[in-house]
Amino acid sequence: MTQVIKTSEAWRALRTGDLKDHSIGFVPTMGSLHAGHVSLIKRSLQENAITVVSIFVNPTQFNDPKDLERYPRKDEEDLALLRSLQVDYVFFPDYKTLYPDDYQFRVTESIISSIMEGSSRPGHFDGVLTVVMRLLNIIQPSRSYFGEKDYQQYLLIREMVRSFFMPVEIIPCPTVRDADGLALSSRNVLLTPEDRQKAPMLFRLLSSTQSTDAIMIELERHGFHVDYIIDYEGRRFGAVYLGKVRLIDNVPLNETH
Repeated sequence: MTQVIKTSEAWRALRTGDLKDHSIGFVPTMGSLHAGHVSLIKRSLQENAITVVSIFVNPTQFNDPKDLERYPRKDEEDLALLRSLQVDYVFFPDYKTLYPDDYQFRVTESIISSIMEGSSRPGHFDGVLTVVMRLLNIIQPSRSYFGEKDYQQYLLIREMVRSFFMPVEIIPCPTVRDADGLALSSRNVLLTPEDRQKAPMLFRLLSSTQSTDAIMIELERHGFHVDYIIDYEGRRFGAVYLGKVRLIDNVPLNETH
């Protein structure tokens, strides 16, 4: 039976008591769960005695307050899904639980976070790294699972854990896509029907052998507002806007064709 835990104290009592000697898999989310999240959760269920999923829409990683307001929320549906998957625990904190200091203390990285999403969204990765560190310190999992769609985020979290000697394995999981190639994202529900039809073009062009400049030109020609198309560390990354919705994706360069 899935149990909902709302405070760090309640979880700590479990972690140091009944769950002291259990392997724990952890999937941090901002809710509005989809098949991409489910793939992470199922892997955790396979690899650990106990699986914990957190739901928290983290305000500190939104550089645009309107983006935070628009972010989709469906808590009851999410909880029903997690129960159906037989997740052991759902950590459902409020802001004061995770930020008793009101974000006075934060984690900042100076290299990887300065490009791509970091350049376009000032402060975004400070918020991501800070909330993930806090969640990992509370849950104290054996393993934590992150999707490769947010590959820059995965790199930063992996290096943060290594740099701060945190005893948790960070596990990347393949991007889950719709049949037409669009990477699953909670934001996809905000796309208009017309833009939803266009959206898979991002993945198709990133996967092509065209140059980054040619891809940008082609996307702009079809009504995308391109933020960046960049080759970095053996992968091709892209971020675009369709209307007010930001889409990101990436592919390994050895899979372009």
